[in-house]
Amino acid sequence: MLSIRAFSSHIARSQAHAWRSIATTSGSHATNSKVGFIGLGNMGGPMAENLINKGHGVSVFDVSEEAAGRLGSLGAQVCSSPAAVAEGCDRIVSMLPNSRHVQDVYAGANGILSTVQPGTLMIDSSTIDPAVSQEMALAADAKSAVYMDAPVSGGVNAARGGTLTFMVGGPDGKFAAARQLLECMGQNIVHCGAVGSGQAAKICNNMMLAVSMIGAAETMNLGTRLGLDPKLLAKILATSTGRCWAIDSYNPVPGIMENVPSSNDYKGGFGTALMCKDLGLAQASATASEACTPLGSAAHQIYRLLVNQGHGHLDFSAVYKYISEHR
Repeated sequence: MLSIRAFSSHIARSQAHAWRSIATTSGSHATNSKVGFIGLGNMGGPMAENLINKGHGVSVFDVSEEAAGRLGSLGAQVCSSPAAVAEGCDRIVSMLPNSRHVQDVYAGANGILSTVQPGTLMIDSSTIDPAVSQEMALAADAKSAVYMDAPVSGGVNAARGGTLTFMVGGPDGKFAAARQLLECMGQNIVHCGAVGSGQAAKICNNMMLAVSMIGAAETMNLGTRLGLDPKLLAKILATSTGRCWAIDSYNPVPGIMENVPSSNDYKGGFGTALMCKDLGLAQASATASEACTPLGSAAHQIYRLLVNQGHGHLDFSAVYKYISEHR
């Protein structure tokens, strides 16, 4: 992977035509213009729905006919492939599970880049290897199109509520066009630097999230075993120095909060397998950059264990279930 600074210089020299095309068309990107959306899972589905609710015409694709059909019932045009989405849209958002899926959706036989129009703005909100984001940006450049990475934070509830944080990697001059679209789905749109920098910020965030969730699970389990009422303990922690998002917004103990996966048998939310994948990306990046991440490494091993024991489909807060059931 090129350093983000070196990649920024490289891509900036080669994309002048695509930038001018986007600049020319961005003013016509009215609220009712057509947007493509690919990947309609727990996060992507609500994000695409928010685009519809904000007045956009939306064309969608997902390998799940059920997921695509649900968006179709809300007024989206359901397409047969990523290529079909790209044929009719000059702005496309994707939300996919991993690097391989992104490569297939963008550069595969029926991928976006097989039919993409010059000047199209493509924003990938998946969490993937920063090097893959750079690879896709170069492939987009060859088609006179623009690719930016914009992974998200906030979870399913934020996706539904349109309050996500987007960590955007791309050129300064194109951030305004991306922000205009992302504000339909998020509340905090942060420009992190060149393509790949959004991914770098996201894997750092998710490593911190995993570490804090394990800490919250251990703490809640210890307090319960010491005889404390878990709701009382959660309230104390939420107003004390141990406060964190895993305690006050996404508590891993069933029954403490409504509308979080722990109170729904750990269904929905952000899957343990996906968290394990993100921690793997963080550890690979730590190795490449010679960064010391002992807690990140430990968190990766814990989530690998959960996946290997068949819990990959559960929300990542299910680490509490694993910890609480062991002596």
